[in-house]
Amino acid sequence: MNFHLMTTTDAHEIVSWKYPEEYSFYNFDDSEETFAELLDGTYYAVRDQDEPLIGFFCYGRNAQVPEGRNQHQYTGDNILDIGLGMMPELTGKGLGLTFLQAGIDFAIQQYQPAYLRLSVAAFNIRATKVYSKMGFAQTGAFVNNGTAFIVMKMKVELG
Repeated sequence: MNFHLMTTTDAHEIVSWKYPEEYSFYNFDDSEETFAELLDGTYYAVRDQDEPLIGFFCYGRNAQVPEGRNQHQYTGDNILDIGLGMMPELTGKGLGLTFLQAGIDFAIQQYQPAYLRLSVAAFNIRATKVYSKMGFAQTGAFVNNGTAFIVMKMKVELG
């Protein structure tokens, strides 16, 4: 999989994605704030060779959910927060582990963290299972705008 900094074209494609109703929580709006965030240098578009955009990863503060920050869920040394999304048509097709592994490999190469951490909506059992299989374990929980989130962390094996 190829990673490159998010472009305006990539951002426009991502905000056009519409997830099924139960996952519509993950839809982006097309506000100026959304585009500013997607293009701020923390988001990477992911393609498989020359194929269309298959997803994205973000790293650092933009991968954190605001209420998690307020409740001090995001503390610790040498921990990199990771956020991700796949094109809606690709979700639920057994590609999650491969996609997540690519994002983890990229994070290790770029940032050399001791730990990776992510937050996932508690209702998203499918994603939580993928994260657990990859080695993430729950370290906390919080509520943001009425949605429960689980914080998960894993130790990175550098080497």
